[in-house]
Amino acid sequence: MVDRGGLENRRVRKVSVGSNPTLSASSGFSTSKHNFSMTNITTTIRNTFADGEGILRLAPNWVPRKNWIPGRRIKLHPDDYYILGSERGGIDERWFASTTHALNGPLTARNEGISHVVAENGALIPLTEVVDALGADLLGARIWREYGRWPMYSKFFDNLGPLPHHIHHQDKHAQLVGLRSKPEAYFYPVQCNDHGGRFPFTFFGFEPGTTKEQVRQCLMNFTKGDNKITNLSRAYRLELGTGWDVPAGLLHAPGSLCTYEPQAASDVYAIYQSLVDDQPIDVSNLWNNTPEDKVGDYDHLLDMMDWEMNVNPNFARDHFMRPVAVQSEAEAAEHGFCDKWICYRSDEYSAKELTVAPGRSVVVKDTAAYGFIMMQGHGTINARPVETPVLIRYGQLTNDEYFVSEAAATQGVKIVNQSSTEPLVMLKHFGPGNPDMEAVKS
Repeated sequence: MVDRGGLENRRVRKVSVGSNPTLSASSGFSTSKHNFSMTNITTTIRNTFADGEGILRLAPNWVPRKNWIPGRRIKLHPDDYYILGSERGGIDERWFASTTHALNGPLTARNEGISHVVAENGALIPLTEVVDALGADLLGARIWREYGRWPMYSKFFDNLGPLPHHIHHQDKHAQLVGLRSKPEAYFYPVQCNDHGGRFPFTFFGFEPGTTKEQVRQCLMNFTKGDNKITNLSRAYRLELGTGWDVPAGLLHAPGSLCTYEPQAASDVYAIYQSLVDDQPIDVSNLWNNTPEDKVGDYDHLLDMMDWEMNVNPNFARDHFMRPVAVQSEAEAAEHGFCDKWICYRSDEYSAKELTVAPGRSVVVKDTAAYGFIMMQGHGTINARPVETPVLIRYGQLTNDEYFVSEAAATQGVKIVNQSSTEPLVMLKHFGPGNPDMEAVKS
């Protein structure tokens, strides 16, 4: 697929560093003291890229959601979860390596959801502009040629209670409103789940044998209280250290574990459940991202579902993911690190968990560009500091998130675990068509 900027990115107003003197709702940083021409921005980007030897440091990228209660497990300071005010809701998500604009209604900030690179001079530059400036030098020739953009991102979503049964549009439906589909995957990291929240179970699809007429009736009852759509579904107890594949067109009601979620670069959705965790959902969410001429058309809502997938009697067999080790235990002990695939059922993205043993210095190679977030421990990557913060203030910079270019990944990054007792753990998110995925598929 060739898409230079694409439908969704054209909806984002590109902002040069320094043009917004206010705090961004997605980052919390003021950039007003840095005023650059486009030439100077490009120079700054290239200097930063060269100084980091192809590795870019990213600022924390906080995203609020109006309707949900934060689970308070993503290390944001307790005073800051509602720092954006009641009209924006609590901060329950942190997005990683994102060039995707959050779709949060009319109050959405200009660059909300878009990650920012910390430049050599301290300026914060939207990752969209960095990708445009560096192109294949950052993403690699294959991704740049096929997409002309960074086509995925990952996130933590962290809610005290469950989310409602909802759907992410398939391509043909998303394109009707100028957006892209959003397949996604889930992984439940132990480091972010000291409590399970109110409901650590996720509903997927429907019980085999469910009819479309039963679902239609639930949708038509959306404004009549609880439409009881999850009565037709099946819930699975969530297990730490495992995950699920969630393609577009699949109804799902995520449970209350803090979740690491690699996904395609989109924020498209519609909500099919009218009441969750004793909280009513406005009917506008049922018709969210629906063409105006289709609002009120329940056949359109049914058509958005991949019906066979939603009633698949072997759903767990086909979508559950346990980690798959890249090397044997003996090889991991010898080399000082363990690499595991944690999200591997989709061609749109993939993810690994990397663990470096205490006191070890290792060189890790991958064949594709990736972003990563630190989960545990501290040390260095190519002599740059990496550490796992305990507590983060809104607007504070950290050393826990980076983006690694394809060239740097292929050459191999040197990671040093500076602790004598604690493992260094990071989660790495890759774009589509990762060549290393062939091994796990075989």
